[in-house]
Amino acid sequence: APIPTYVLGANDQETVSYFPDVSGCELAENITYLGRRGLYSGTSGLQIAYLSGTEAQGEPAPAYSFSSKDVAELKTSLLSTPNFRGVDILLTSPWPRDVGTFANSAGEIDTKKCGSKLVSDLAASLKPRYHFAALEKAYYERFPYRNHTVLQEAPQHVSRFIALADVGNTSKKKYLYAFSIVPMSSMDPAELVKQPQDVTENPYRKSQKEAWKTRALLCAEEEPACQFFFDLNKHHGKKRPSDGKERGNSQPKQARKPPQPTGPCWFCLASPEVEKHLVVSIGTHCYLALAKGGLLPDHVLILPIGHYQSVVDLSSEVVEEVTKYKSALKEFFRSKGKRYVLFERNYRSQHLQLQVIPVPLDHCTSEDIKESFITQAQEQQIELLEIPEHSDITQVVPPGTPYFYVELDTGQKLFHRIRGRFPLQFGRSV
Repeated sequence: APIPTYVLGANDQETVSYFPDVSGCELAENITYLGRRGLYSGTSGLQIAYLSGTEAQGEPAPAYSFSSKDVAELKTSLLSTPNFRGVDILLTSPWPRDVGTFANSAGEIDTKKCGSKLVSDLAASLKPRYHFAALEKAYYERFPYRNHTVLQEAPQHVSRFIALADVGNTSKKKYLYAFSIVPMSSMDPAELVKQPQDVTENPYRKSQKEAWKTRALLCAEEEPACQFFFDLNKHHGKKRPSDGKERGNSQPKQARKPPQPTGPCWFCLASPEVEKHLVVSIGTHCYLALAKGGLLPDHVLILPIGHYQSVVDLSSEVVEEVTKYKSALKEFFRSKGKRYVLFERNYRSQHLQLQVIPVPLDHCTSEDIKESFITQAQEQQIELLEIPEHSDITQVVPPGTPYFYVELDTGQKLFHRIRGRFPLQFGRSV
């Protein structure tokens, strides 16, 4: 070979004979077989973890397969190194099972059925920045995924999974992937943990979430509603009407059920991801929480208890309660000599968050605040329009449309329909 080339081992009985030494060897000049499993460290500090073969279906594992013991030993050897943060590259032959969860489609490949659960487990533990696999003979570049739980763990680098087709395939599917990489050990930590726009949840944490759900269900059978903050069987104030009769309606009204999140959501109140210590108040349909990265100590969020994407998607009873929270906050902040600014960004977000930020009354008028939003929007070529006084955002935009929305405590509203890119921190920076 014209340049140093490193390969994985056999995937079937026919090719076993080409790999004389299971622990790795030189097959020809410039062609090195890495071995059954291990870590290859380049002179630059680049770390490449690898696992050869397919997942064994039984014991003893054939020469072209790996077992759970191989995976456990590889994990242990790497995770025991001091300050282990992950590897730069992971090479496996099989795809990891469920790699397509929360992500872009893998085409004809069904990621729920193909691939190896052991490889998923290995990828979840080793946190590779790049994971390559090629056994399915198809090209697939997955959106990058997170290696940390948002709001609970310190940010970590993202992982990218790339599957390649077989060399020289007649369908001209991509079988070669060229990229430049700076070893993790040489990178600035802040640069390393930057999160790209299209980052998704971790596909391999799904099984952990399912295990949690099962535990929660078992727990609920033994002790009703034990995963909630208070005993839902006790009466807290007026009983919530369940059939519409107590509302004085002649027709029972069916409450619209919120859609279920596609992945772990750290704002759904029943979710294990929710930051319970930040919750200030819980209503029937909404709750109030302190902002984790608040601009001020009394920066709060109004959130629906169920999973709703935006204000436009809310059912009437949730809207009613949001309005109650708004007027309570207005009264509270006014008693402290402040007025609030409320904004919502329905773009690259999955659960509605109404950001409520108080500003001292003597600091600026509502007109000053409005002017600041409009001026900074113009500077960034963002068209911020005023919604007529008696109009509502639901009359301006259909569900599913990305938008940015500002509301002042005087009732004035500004709106921008997002058609392309939008600065995620626009509301905060204003």
